[in-house]
This record gives sequence, structure tokens and C-alpha cells, in this order.
Amino acid sequence: METGSPDDTGTAGATEAAAPREAAGPSGPARREPVWTGLPPGLLRMRRLLLVVWLGLLAVAAGLLPALFLEPVWAALAFLPLALLGWGWVMLERNWRSWRYAERADDLLISRGVLWREETVVPYGRMQLVEVTSGPVERHFGLASVQLHTAAAATDATIPGLDPAEAERLRDRLTELGEARSAGL
Repeated sequence: METGSPDDTGTAGATEAAAPREAAGPSGPARREPVWTGLPPGLLRMRRLLLVVWLGLLAVAAGLLPALFLEPVWAALAFLPLALLGWGWVMLERNWRSWRYAERADDLLISRGVLWREETVVPYGRMQLVEVTSGPVERHFGLASVQLHTAAAATDATIPGLDPAEAERLRDRLTELGEARSAGL
């Protein structure tokens, strides 16, 4: 998987030890692999709660309305949203585990996706704006998202569900690195 350097495999786990590992690349010298950071479990809890609330309401409506206005056998329609709830519960965890990010010397890597893996490389010198956002549900769960804007809309990236302190630290660090890298242009 291409991550910005010709010999980077992008196969690190969702969270790894704090110290980067040394690895010999095909060109011979040792290089530092990125240290991947996974998303906090609060994001998974928030998404699962939203799933239970919305599909739970749908299951109640799908069970009560047909039972009241049609024959009671139609109340079995409530099992469809409940089946979706079970499937969604598992899929949300798989999606949550797939999100990770790594700060390297010259760029930020963001990796995500279960079926289709997507890895975004955002060079610090290309960043124009770094935002920290938090909607009402995210604030209730103590979460924030970092959104990166670049000159090319295709490389805009978001890291959802971070702790607010980590989101602010990341914003400040990325802004500092972006200003340092773009100073030479």
C-alpha cells in the first residue's frame, strides 16, 4: 500500500508502541516506520448508541404499527431492524478498528476502510487550514474531529472521534509543522 515512501508497506497495527521501529528498506539503510494511533473507544460507543436508538425506534414502529392496523403477524417486521442492529453493531466495530493515523517527519498519514482500504497522505507544507469541530452529540461523549484542508480538495482529510485535548494538540502541531514547511515556498 503506497504511503508516500517507496518502501513503506502500511501494515502496522491499529495501535502500536510509542517508539518507532527500525526497518531495513530495499535500498539498504534502516528507516523509521510510522507509529500508528487508533481512535479512542468513545467514538465506537457513540456510534453504537446512535445505532441502537435509531434502529430501536424503527423496530418499535415496525412492530407496533402493523400489529395495530393490520394483523398481528405483521409485527414480525420488527425483526428486520433488529437484524440490522446486530449486523451494524459488528460493522461499526470493524470500521472503528480500521481508522488510524500517523505523524511522520514530512506528512500525516490517515488510513481507514474495511472492504476498500484508503490511505491519505497529507504533506504538512500543503495544509492551509486545520479545524477542530465537535457537534452536540460528540460534545456529550467528549469527542472532537480534526479536519485538514489543503489546496487540492481531493486531499482534504478528517480524523473523527478524538479526545478534545488530543484534537487540539494535533491541530497545534499540524499548524506549526505546516507553517514551518511552507515557509520555504
